[in-house]
Amino acid sequence: MILTTEEITSLIRVQHSCAHQLLGMHPLGDGSGIVARVFWPRAMSVEVVPVHEKNKPQFKLKRIHDHGVFEGVSTEANAVYAYDLLITTHDGTVIRTRDPYSFLPTLGETDLYLFAQGNERRIYEKLGAQARTIDGVPGVSFAVWAPNAQRVSVVGNFNDWDGRYHMMRLLNGSGVWEIFIPGIPIGAHYKFEIRNCRGAISLKTDPYGFFFECSPKNAAIVWDNRNFDWTDEAWLEKRRQRDPFKSPMSIYEIHMGSWMKKNEYESFTYREIAGRMAEYLKKMGFTHAEFLPVAEHAFYPSWGYQVTGFFAPTSRFGTPEDFQFLINTLHEAGIGVITDWVPAHFPRDDWALANFDGTALYEHEDPRKGAHQDWGTLIFNYGRHEVRNFLLANALFWCERFHIDGLRVDAVASMLYLDYSRKEGEWVPNKFGGRENLEAVEFLKQFNHVVQTEFPGVVTIAEESTAWPMVTRPPYIGGLGFTFKWNMGWMHDTLSYFSRDSIYRKYHQNDLTFAMLYHHNENFILPISHDEIVHGKGSLARKMPGDDWQKFANLRALLAYQWLFPGKILLMMGCEFGQSNEWNANASLDWSLLEQGRYHIGAQRFVQQLNAFYRGEPALWEGDYDTNGFFWIDCTDADNSVLSFVRQTPDGSHRVAVILNLTPTPRYNYRVGLPHGGYWREALNSDAEAYGGSNQGNMGGVTAEDYQIHRQPFSASLTLPPLSVLVLRPGNV
Repeated sequence: MILTTEEITSLIRVQHSCAHQLLGMHPLGDGSGIVARVFWPRAMSVEVVPVHEKNKPQFKLKRIHDHGVFEGVSTEANAVYAYDLLITTHDGTVIRTRDPYSFLPTLGETDLYLFAQGNERRIYEKLGAQARTIDGVPGVSFAVWAPNAQRVSVVGNFNDWDGRYHMMRLLNGSGVWEIFIPGIPIGAHYKFEIRNCRGAISLKTDPYGFFFECSPKNAAIVWDNRNFDWTDEAWLEKRRQRDPFKSPMSIYEIHMGSWMKKNEYESFTYREIAGRMAEYLKKMGFTHAEFLPVAEHAFYPSWGYQVTGFFAPTSRFGTPEDFQFLINTLHEAGIGVITDWVPAHFPRDDWALANFDGTALYEHEDPRKGAHQDWGTLIFNYGRHEVRNFLLANALFWCERFHIDGLRVDAVASMLYLDYSRKEGEWVPNKFGGRENLEAVEFLKQFNHVVQTEFPGVVTIAEESTAWPMVTRPPYIGGLGFTFKWNMGWMHDTLSYFSRDSIYRKYHQNDLTFAMLYHHNENFILPISHDEIVHGKGSLARKMPGDDWQKFANLRALLAYQWLFPGKILLMMGCEFGQSNEWNANASLDWSLLEQGRYHIGAQRFVQQLNAFYRGEPALWEGDYDTNGFFWIDCTDADNSVLSFVRQTPDGSHRVAVILNLTPTPRYNYRVGLPHGGYWREALNSDAEAYGGSNQGNMGGVTAEDYQIHRQPFSASLTLPPLSVLVLRPGNV
C-alpha cells in the first residue's frame, strides 16, 4: 500500500483539499511503474482499462479500505495514459467511465490570473458548470470560487448527492476549485458541498449557474445556453448604428408573472407569451420593453430584486432558450429589450451567496458595510477583485448570451453612499473620512465603460434618487458613465401635482416647472414605475381626483405631459389603460376592463396615439438633451393652471407647441404666444371623444396672428378643453 493511513483517512472523511493528488493515475516516484487509485464507496471491484493505446496495461485495483478506497500498481508502464474505470457495484451493476481524476485542469494560469485581477470578462465561460468534450469524452467541468473552504465536492443526481465521489481540487492559490466529470448530461442537477473554514458542511448552489430548479427547490441544472438560433442580426446592426440620445424611446415596464396569465394559477411561459407581447407592444407603439429582474430569485414577492441566480433567467417561465426566444421575437417585431439588473445587494439565503465558504466572501464581514437594513439583504464587496469580476461578467453575460439592449441598474444610490439609510455610528467612512463608497463608484464607472464599449448601442440606466453629480457623464470627466438616469424628482413632483384636487393646483404649479431647472444636468428618463402603484399607493388612475370622467381626463393629461416633456419615457404596465386596482404581482392585469368601459379603452387608444405621434415627430426626441430642444412659452399662469411650451429639433426644422389646461374649466379665447405666424394644426387633443373626452377644441387648427404675447412674435386665440393637453404643429400637414 502506497497511501498512508492519514491520506486514506482524509479521503474517507472527505477532508482532503486536493483529492487529485491522491486519486487517479500517477507515475511512481522511482520511475518503476504507475499507481492508480479510486475512491468509490459503492464499488465491489475496480479495474483500469486503457482506451487509446491497447498496449498499455489493464489491471485490477485492490480494495485497501472497506469504505471503497482502491489502489493498484502496474510496472508495465511508467507514464500515465488515458483509461476507463470498470466498476462493479455492490448490487452487481457494471459501470464503465473515464476517471474524473485523470483530466488536467480546465482553467489555465491566465484565466486564474485575470480572475484574481477582476479582469476575466468571460469568467462565466470558465466557472460554474461548463459542458465540454475533453479527449473525446463528453462531460461537464465544474469550477467554483471558495478560497476559504477546507474541501469542496460536486454533488448531484448523478452521484446520489454524495460528496465522497467528486471531490474537487484547489488550483494553486486562486481559491478556485475544479473538476471535470465525464458523462454528466445536460439537465443534471447539482450543488456544491462545502466544508467551510470551520469544518462545517453546507450545500451551496452555483453562483454561475445557468438554470435552476423552480423555487422552493434550489439546485442548479447543467445547461448550455449558447446554441439558440438567433435571427435578430438586422436589429443588432440597427442598434449599433443608433444614437440613443437622438432617438425615440418609450419604454413599457413589465413584470413577467403578472402581465398576462393563462388563468388564476398558471402563468404563460416565455415562449408562449412572446407572440402576444410582441403584437401588443407593436400595436401600442412602444419602442422598448423593460422587464423587472428576470434573473433567478427564490422569493417571488421580491419581484426579482433578491437575486439568487445571477446568470440564469428564472425557471418559473421556462428554459433559458425560452427567454432567448422571447427576446428574439421582440427584436424581430422592432422592440428593444431592457432588463433590471441588481448589483446592489443579494439575499441572505444560506444556500446561495451569503457566507459562501464560511466567510463573508461576496459581502462585507462588518454589517456596517455589508448589510442593508431596509431590505434585510447583503451588500457586495466591490473592493474585492473576484466579486467585481463576478458582477462585470454578469452584465456582459446578459448582453452576449441574451442580446439584451439595456441594463437598468437598481438602487444605485444605495451603492454610492456608505451611510445610505443609516444613522450616525451605523456606517464606516471611506479612507478620506467621507460617505462616498469609493469602490462602488469605481465599479460603476468600469461597468458602464465595459458594457458600452463591448456592446455599442446597449444603454445603461441608473435608478439613482439623489443629486449625485454627473451620473450620465463620461468617466473621463468625472462622471459615472451611465447612458440615462431615471428622473425620480420629476416622477414624485408630477404625481404629487396630478393627485391634487384641481382647485389647489394653482398653488403647486412649481411641481411641473421645477424639473426644467435641472433637466440639462443629466440625460433623464421620465418614469412612472411599478414602485408608484403598489403597497397601498393605489393605481395611477385612482390617484387622480374627481369622478371617473375627471380621473381619466387627468390620466390622459398626465401621460401626454410625460410624453411631451423633454426626456425619454417609461410607463408601468396597466397604466396605459387605467388599471383600476394597484399592481398585484400575484395576479394578471385586469384586461377585462377593456371590455367594460369606454374610459379604459379611450386611455389605451390615447397612449397608442401618443406613441404614434411621438415616434413620428423628431421635435419630441431629437433635442431631448439639447438646450435648444425646449423653451417655455408661458409657465406663469398658475391661477388658471395653464402651461405652454415648445419642443423642437436643435436646428428648429421641426417644432410643436404644447398647451396644458389642468383644471376642469374650459378656457375660451385663451391667447397663447407662438414663435411664428401662419396656420398651426391641432395635431393632438387629449380631450377628443375617441379617448373618452368632451371633444372640445379648435376645429382642426388656428392661425397665428401678428400679435405679440409671452415674449413671442405671434399668437393665437385658442379653446382649451377641460383637463386637457393640446399639441399644435405648424403647417397643414
